[in-house]
Amino acid sequence: MSAPPTLPLPPPPVRLPPTSRRRAPANTERRAVQIGVAGTVLVHLLLLALVQRLHWPEVPAGGLADPADGGAMAFEIQLAPDELAAPGVPVPVPPPPAPPRFVEANPAAPDNVPDQTSNIAAQNQQAAQPIPTPDGKSDTPAVKGDPAKPSAAIVSGELAEPRPLPVVAPSPPPTPASEEQSARRPQAPLPGTEQAQGETPAAIGTGIATPGPNPAAGQNPVDGRPGATADTGFTIGLPVQIDPLRPQPRPQLTTAAVRTRPSPLVNNFTGANRTGITAYDAKWSRHGEYLQRLFDAVARQWHRIVDQSPVYPEIGTRVQVTFRINSLGEIAKIISIESNGNADARTACVSGIISPAPYGPWSADMIALLGESQELTFTFYYE
Repeated sequence: MSAPPTLPLPPPPVRLPPTSRRRAPANTERRAVQIGVAGTVLVHLLLLALVQRLHWPEVPAGGLADPADGGAMAFEIQLAPDELAAPGVPVPVPPPPAPPRFVEANPAAPDNVPDQTSNIAAQNQQAAQPIPTPDGKSDTPAVKGDPAKPSAAIVSGELAEPRPLPVVAPSPPPTPASEEQSARRPQAPLPGTEQAQGETPAAIGTGIATPGPNPAAGQNPVDGRPGATADTGFTIGLPVQIDPLRPQPRPQLTTAAVRTRPSPLVNNFTGANRTGITAYDAKWSRHGEYLQRLFDAVARQWHRIVDQSPVYPEIGTRVQVTFRINSLGEIAKIISIESNGNADARTACVSGIISPAPYGPWSADMIALLGESQELTFTFYYE
């Protein structure tokens, strides 16, 4: 066998020595750097020319103009209280915001939400009065009260329903049989100074002479005839037929036109310019409704205690009680009692506050506003 043919191998690569590598000329590198610097300067010049051609709003001296409020926008920097306080000095805690002002609304006024007010009450109202005050802008109506008796009430009334007089059924008219039975009863002899008045044996004995006719009778005598009227000084619309054997109960006037507690009135000279029923500027809230129920409950209990007491305090007695009520509606503490009267007057006022408790738990928004308790001051006047 013959040997396979062999292919010729390629010649090995020729390696040049390190010293024989070619380098770029030095003037070429210098030219590239110069071109880069020139291009950078040219770009910056073009940007500067472009910025000068753009339209920029004028900046006032006080700051940047804000089209929303039409004025200059001020920049303020506030440091945290911890950074302002010196080391070791406690940081002052700001006091909580004051609770809104409670006013006693007029329950007879219409429900109307005011535009803006900080007063709260048991119902919505807008300030008004029967005779408006020209250019009046007060949230309280013009009411004449006693300056010596501070109060927030604009009306006074009665909380209890007026009790009607008991109606007694009239006795039936006498009959001949009843007169005969009366005549059969044994009669005690009359003393010599009395004479029987009447024609029946059961007549009443008296020593007073029989009265004569009334010489000063009016034009409308009450004699039981149909159409007779009583001259009482009040205007009577229709003739009243009077039956002497069946008297009617006396008419009773209403004790109060407003269903609210009796109270001194606020003394306010300036009023509102709205015509209407006397009313505050006030908005309804749970807090206002809660306080109104508390005031009414204390007033009812206090009047009940005073009415049942055998001794009424001296007129002009004033008692001021400061107490603390917690979020459960409980009287937590009686803080102080100031009075110019005796111990009975003070005891009745304190009992009027404590007896109706608890007044019910507070709502969540009341707790968020007032915390876990609130201090109240009630003033009682004996008149």
